[in-house]
Amino acid sequence: MSVFSEATPLERRRFWLLLLIALVVIGAGMGLRDPWPSDEPRFALAAKHMVESGDWLFPHRGSELYSDKPPMLFWLEAASYTVLRNWRFAFLLPSLLAALGCLALVYDLGRRLWNRQVGIYAASALLITFQFVFQTKRAQIDPLVMFYITAANWGLLLHMLKGPNWRAFWFGCFCAGLGVITKGVGVLALLMIVPYLVAAFGQWHGVARMGKGAWWRWALGLVALLLAMALWLVPMLLGAKAHAGDPAYAAYVNDILFHQTAGRYSKSWDHHHNALYYVPIVLFTWLPLSLTYPGMLPRWWRSLKAKDARILLPLGWIVLLLVFFSIPKGKRDVYIMPALPMLALVSAPYLDELLQKRWLRVAGLVFIGIMGAAVLGIGAAALIAHPKFTTEFAIARGFDDGGQALWWMGVTLGAVLFALIATLRVRRAVLAVSCGMAAIWLTLSFWAYPVLNDSSSAAGVMRDVRERLPAGDQIGMVAWKEQNLLMFDHPATDFGFTRPWHEQYAAAMKWQAADPEHRWLFALDGVMANCVDRSKAVSLGHANRREWWMFKADAVVPGCLPSEDVDRVPAAALEE
Repeated sequence: MSVFSEATPLERRRFWLLLLIALVVIGAGMGLRDPWPSDEPRFALAAKHMVESGDWLFPHRGSELYSDKPPMLFWLEAASYTVLRNWRFAFLLPSLLAALGCLALVYDLGRRLWNRQVGIYAASALLITFQFVFQTKRAQIDPLVMFYITAANWGLLLHMLKGPNWRAFWFGCFCAGLGVITKGVGVLALLMIVPYLVAAFGQWHGVARMGKGAWWRWALGLVALLLAMALWLVPMLLGAKAHAGDPAYAAYVNDILFHQTAGRYSKSWDHHHNALYYVPIVLFTWLPLSLTYPGMLPRWWRSLKAKDARILLPLGWIVLLLVFFSIPKGKRDVYIMPALPMLALVSAPYLDELLQKRWLRVAGLVFIGIMGAAVLGIGAAALIAHPKFTTEFAIARGFDDGGQALWWMGVTLGAVLFALIATLRVRRAVLAVSCGMAAIWLTLSFWAYPVLNDSSSAAGVMRDVRERLPAGDQIGMVAWKEQNLLMFDHPATDFGFTRPWHEQYAAAMKWQAADPEHRWLFALDGVMANCVDRSKAVSLGHANRREWWMFKADAVVPGCLPSEDVDRVPAAALEE
């Protein structure tokens, strides 16, 4: 059945208007910035290497194989560039399309399980949530994972609540497999089977009955899952076998199939947090949708008591997802983002009633007021009193004028938010919150992006390198970051990325000595130690909270090599 079958012209217009708003809000700023750390430059660099080398099977970070993540996002970024021929648009396009896809899927689930109004509420609730827009305006893997998991949930829910619909079920399993070869966790969509079994054996209302002879159809879901995974795994394994003489490819296979999946989950080596880490994430990064929790919880409870499977399945899946990611020590806010579309779905049936409540409308205005006060206060303080934290921020970013443009942005945005509150008031608080959130995203996109881009992306410092490098000379990179190689956009030599910095420096010395008249080194200040005469080197200033230099062989202290201590820089120096 078509999405628009039996839809009125007004219902069609509402849907397309919602997608248009999403396109404007999420797409705003595309083309105005380059990839920003920490993940965006790494992924864009891998995609760029695919385009330039023709090797789309094994991602690279400079001269090294990159095995932290499967290549799905890199493929899509590279394909986007092949079509658009512009990296500033191409690296963000997969996230934008994933966001629009999630909105369409949530809308369709809402209208199929309830009605079209619920579908609009579900998509709107997702679009207004802070984490959803914040992450989908970035080129990370998580928006894509969220889309594949949502597509998997779409197929599973249609089958389990409106079925039997075996094609939808197999489609859902296939999408879960695509999620696996995107980040490994796509299989978590299949946790939906757990609340389904509870509903089926508990005789819940609205749950589909499959019949006793359907076991082989269920088994085909596993086939669909494995088929999607095989789209990458089989060519990758065959390709690694073809490079059997190179141990780097065997290490790649072992790392990406075992160390980065089961190893990362069972023995998390970074982002350690306690078991309650996700509580503030659910409360604050899911604002303003989380403002509805006090009214939503009793309504969910009544629906569960009434045995409404439409609420049990998505809500039960959210709980299982939260439990799964709360077990390991390693936790990040983006891990639970796939729960957001399902939260919007189970909230949507009650939003029409809740949005009439005065307490909720007042809470929405208070939220916008707090946001307005925060940005207005920081902006005004920076312009008038120059507090230490704003001064340090401006220095770290290399702003010669103290970051005036950013602080005026804060004052302007704060004034806009307060104007919305004063104009629309409690009676039209929903419109005030919606316009307020849109104002925040549009202001950040069109104002902050251009101001912050040079210092955030290394575009400025690498442009300086290109201008200072004489024609025909070569450059090598020591203790570099992904944004440096990406933004240089010229041939460069690297000496490894994961290799210890003191070893990179030693290898770079040998490389430079082979042609000292035409070879320069680009290096992080800390790795140079006392082995470089800074009076003969070229200071490139600050970028990404680091200080960078370039120098020729005449600046090198003969026979001096930095100790292993240069590899153990303070954590603050590594912040992005």
